[in-house]
Amino acid sequence: MKFNIVAAAILTGCIFAFNQNASAQTKPKTVTKAVAAAKTPITTTQEVEDGKALIAKSDCLACHHLENKLVGPTYTSVSQKYVLNQANITNLSQKVIAGGSGVWGTVPMPPHAALSAADASKMVKYILSLNPKNLAMIAK
Repeated sequence: MKFNIVAAAILTGCIFAFNQNASAQTKPKTVTKAVAAAKTPITTTQEVEDGKALIAKSDCLACHHLENKLVGPTYTSVSQKYVLNQANITNLSQKVIAGGSGVWGTVPMPPHAALSAADASKMVKYILSLNPKNLAMIAK
């Protein structure tokens, strides 16, 4: 009887150790792939500079500032809230064009319907580039 209990304990320990080792071996591969995919550049330095120039010529600065809150959120706050990825670029570009409210408070952002999707995208890329964590997503 003692032999059966000892054998069962050893077998359980071996199974547990094997499962731990197997899951430890598979997790790094998944993480490595995710990290590698996250470092694929989303934009270029030129697009970021173009976006900065477009903002300088627009009415955006009437409500937004780099670091001081005016009517809307600061560009720095926006860059800290959103990761520089294609989904956020598309979503935020559409918000710039269509306008909206609710995310940063009750004051609505007016629509900028005359702005092209390409220009709105460059502007968003510039804003999101202000977060140092997003710099890896910009091809030099």
